[in-house]
Amino acid sequence: MTARRHHTVVIGAGIVGVSTALSLQREGQDVTLIDRAGPGEGASFGNGGVLAACAVVPVTVPGLMRKAPRMLFDPDQPLFLRWGYLPRLLPWLRLYMSHANAEDTRRIAQALAPLTGDSLADHQSMAAGTPAERWITPCDYLYIYDERGHFEGDAFGWGIRRAHGFDWEELEGADFHAYDPAFSQDLNFAVRLPGHGRITDPGRYVKDLAAHVEAQGGRVLTAEVTDIAQEAGRVTGVRAGGETVACDAVALCTGAWSKPLARKLGVEVPLESERGYHLELIEPTVMPRAPVMVASGKFVATPMDGRLRLAGVVEFGGLDAPASKAPLELLRRNARAALPGLDWRETREWMGHRPAPSDSIPLIGAAPGLRGAYLGFGHHHIGLTGGPRTGRLLAQLIAGRQPNVDVTPYSPARFAATGV
Repeated sequence: MTARRHHTVVIGAGIVGVSTALSLQREGQDVTLIDRAGPGEGASFGNGGVLAACAVVPVTVPGLMRKAPRMLFDPDQPLFLRWGYLPRLLPWLRLYMSHANAEDTRRIAQALAPLTGDSLADHQSMAAGTPAERWITPCDYLYIYDERGHFEGDAFGWGIRRAHGFDWEELEGADFHAYDPAFSQDLNFAVRLPGHGRITDPGRYVKDLAAHVEAQGGRVLTAEVTDIAQEAGRVTGVRAGGETVACDAVALCTGAWSKPLARKLGVEVPLESERGYHLELIEPTVMPRAPVMVASGKFVATPMDGRLRLAGVVEFGGLDAPASKAPLELLRRNARAALPGLDWRETREWMGHRPAPSDSIPLIGAAPGLRGAYLGFGHHHIGLTGGPRTGRLLAQLIAGRQPNVDVTPYSPARFAATGV
């Protein structure tokens, strides 16, 4: 007789959930992947598409407390707030802003670096032999500044990147415009980081990975998960779409929507939606050579399949409010300023939800006090970048294997009671 295969239900079919499902299959497990909207329909559809290995510096850098109020009242700054949401936001915001200091910034970067550092290789390895590998393109990644002084004002963050092994080339004036003549002459300084990558259609990429899960014998179910069945301190099943799917383990990977189900697993995480926007410019007349972060507008411009995606902006307003017009208009203005002569045939607009825990560190690991329950969410701006590594870590933990990365910083147990 053969031993029964271990069965895990993965809740959430974004990049983290799909990566977890693939890694579990490679561990020899049976997998059911459940998502209320289907694979690749949330933040994994609308992200900036950059495999940003260097993205180890959190938003909460020193000085943010001083800058943020001014940004909120400046329509040309990439920070927005739906003011009616402020009373609900404040408890999380106090915790979040308490980390805007040098010591915590370095600690957070130390935790993020193992998730992002080999992102291109991680994605290539995960997608190898699947239909998804066609969407991965190795490339440079550039940070573009008005001038050198603007770059030097970010010295603290660049020092952290240097400490984590990132090297770069500085392109100034004519050297930058020779590298990429698409950009305005008002932008005169760039940092070129080699060894990065981009996904030329993030939504299709995740859907193709999920299709491979199914082709390998996994079940993909479109349904709302309403509860997690437990018995004698152990997970026994997941209730979704009018049925209970029996399982030995569950992995919660539902991004910004994770809080209610995490509570059922004994984790009370301070989690907010950081609402992000993108504009897709179909058949643009100007296309950058590589994905870029335009520092003055804090937006990313990424060449994709037949289109240019402009992604960025931070808005706080919860999960339920409709999209705002001002962030999209800001992206339009910033794009025209950065790329003179830019025109396009059609515009597509999108708003989605980045999962932002109060300490900017994802939750990856076992739920405290409930056997068979695991969490993998809270990746803020690095969900696409760190998805494959997160999925592999979760699969190793679920399979009872010791990861070669110290997972202590990601432990959900830090939010088991009233952790911050």
